[in-house]
Parts: sequence; structure tokens; C-alpha cells
Amino acid sequence: MRNPEPDGPVTGGEPACAAEDRGWMQAALELAEGSIGLASPNPPVGCVIVRDGRVVGRGRHEFQAKDHAEVVALRAARGGARGATVYLTLEPCTHLGRTPPCAPRLIEAAPGRVVVAREDPNPLVAGAGVRALRKAGIRVDQGLMAAEAGRLIEPFAVHVRHRRPLVALKAGMSLDGRIGTGTGLDRGITGAVSAEFGQRLRLEMDAILVGVNTILADNPRLTYRGASPRRRPLCRVILDSRLRTPPTARVLQGAPDVPLLIFCAAEARAARRLRLEGQGAEVVAVPRRGTGLSLKRVLAELGKRRLLGLLVEGGGEVHWRFVRERLADKFYFLIAPIILGGRKSIPCVGGMGYARIVRAPRWAITSNRKLGEDLLVEAYPRFSRSILSPWRS
Repeated sequence: MRNPEPDGPVTGGEPACAAEDRGWMQAALELAEGSIGLASPNPPVGCVIVRDGRVVGRGRHEFQAKDHAEVVALRAARGGARGATVYLTLEPCTHLGRTPPCAPRLIEAAPGRVVVAREDPNPLVAGAGVRALRKAGIRVDQGLMAAEAGRLIEPFAVHVRHRRPLVALKAGMSLDGRIGTGTGLDRGITGAVSAEFGQRLRLEMDAILVGVNTILADNPRLTYRGASPRRRPLCRVILDSRLRTPPTARVLQGAPDVPLLIFCAAEARAARRLRLEGQGAEVVAVPRRGTGLSLKRVLAELGKRRLLGLLVEGGGEVHWRFVRERLADKFYFLIAPIILGGRKSIPCVGGMGYARIVRAPRWAITSNRKLGEDLLVEAYPRFSRSILSPWRS
């Protein structure tokens, strides 16, 4: 009999590690965090090698540099890993990819102990790295700061398991759930700190998606403007079944190296398609689903391009489609301390809505915190595929 879904977060105990282990693992996590934006389509990973209370090697993974974090750290240790303790944010791999597997390299280095924060969600690994180390006689402690490590690999885990990106919805809204006045005179609802958070999300994700109505109403560039470097340009995605994106749209201007994907229906006018392709966009036709496009096919196409995370910034109709079709994995609500009111103002989630409350999916709020004057609320639906979903049993 299948276990019922829990009503709240599912938590697991950590291994019985020494107090200093948490500090060293925190150092490894900070290394991994530094590779966000640089490691995709691989996960960000950090490694610290400690001997007699002193760091003898450290490393993080950057896709362009190829070597995985533990290989970088072992090289820096110059033989000093023998008998040492290795702190890894993610289990060492055991399969041949662009580089040889890392578990044999660790075994060859002969550390006395390896502390692993989280098992690799890749089905090609999935515990095999830890088993190989233990079979070689190396002590392995697993699970220390697993939640923190999971946040770093959340998009990678969804992609490697489901072959489509993590779908994170985001909306800046008023206290009464409105994202715009509907007058066309909007200048932004949330404040500067929320804007910085939005750029951080664009760093963590590989693609950003809006509907054509957002292009027509707001004329955004959809670019990453944060201070931290990123290796892959942020891929911009527009849902535009009839190819109404105007040739003067800012998203088509001045960013030739930044990918722009426009998804349309098969019957969209060929002349409009040629015009947009002439301006550097890649136009992809997908089947319709109801009055819109098949979001499953859109996500499958993004998955083929090895885009790990997708940030959906609306508008309200697009948010509704992802929620209704149970394709949203999480939602970031950025709530400003204002009330818009009005019958013509635009809701955060539009569409037809649910006719009965019992049909509306339940969401678990996992965090809420102040961002300047705004409030950030993070929530996961029951149908989320994220490894961090509190609904997972």
C-alpha cells in the first residue's frame, strides 16, 4: 500500500559527525555556491580536503574547466589526501562522461574518511559512488547538511531524472495578489532588493520564459544583469502561438549572443516566422493544447537543450497554465506592501481558476522572509518534482 502524502516537510536525521565537520562542509558548500552559473549543465559541487585540522586541498566544478571538484581538490592536495578527511557536497560519480569517474580517483588517493552531503540523483550514480568507497574500506558518512546541498542541485536533479527543467514560477505582486493595474502605466510593484533577488534567480536558472502578452505589455529584455559571472547565456523563451512578437521588441534588439526561443503553433504565418528568424530568434513549432501551446512539448524541447532550470515570469495566464497542467515545481511570491484593487487589475494567476476549492492543489510554504520592504514567500505544490519538495515521502 502506498504511503499517504505528508502534510508538511519530510526531514531526515544527519549522521553523527564531529562538531567541526559542519564547518568544513559549510566551506565545501560555499565553494559549490561559487560555481552556480559556471557549472551547468553539470551540478555545482564543492570539495574540501582536511588533514590535521588544516585544509590541504579544495576545489569546485566549472563545466568549461572539465575537472570535477574532487579532482581539482586532489590535485591541489599533492598527495596530502592520504589518511585525510574529504568533504564533498555531492557523491562522487562512477560513470564515464566528459571525464573519467571520480570515485576511483578518490579510492586511489586513500583518504581515511569521506563526508558526503547528498547522494547523486543521476540514475547512473545513485549511491554507487558511496558503495564503491565503502567497498574499498574507506569510511563514508552521508547526509551532513543534505538540505543545503540539495538547494544547489535542485535544477540538475529534476533534469537528470525527468529530462526537462525545474520549473520555478516568480511574480512580483501586491498584497491583494495583483501584478499590474491593467492600465499600461505600471512601473514595477516590488522594490530594489526584490529586483536583486530576481537577478539571483536568473543566475541560478538556465532559461527565462514569458508569454507574448508580457512582451506586448512590458517590452522586457529578459537578460541577466547580475554581478556574478555565468558561463552560459540566459536563454530567453517566449510562448507566442500566432507569432505576434513585434520586430521592434527589445528582446530582439542588441543581444545577438543570447539565445531567444519563440514557441509557436504549426499554423503560425510563415512570413512572421521568417521575419523573426531574420532577427536572430529560433522559432520552434509545437502542438497546441486547448487554446494554447503544449507546455509539455515546450519543456521537452528545453530539456533536449540541457537547460536545467526554467524561471517563469508570467504573466498571469502563463502562470495559470503551468499550475493547471501540474508542471510548476515551485513558486516565488514577491509581495509588496501595497494594495491595487480594481476590477481591471491583473491577477498573479489568471485563467479560468478552479470551480471548487476542493479541486485546487495544496501548496506547502517552505520559507518566508523580508526583502527590503517586500516579503518573499516560497511554496511547493503537491505535484512538484523537486528533490526539495516537502510533499515527497
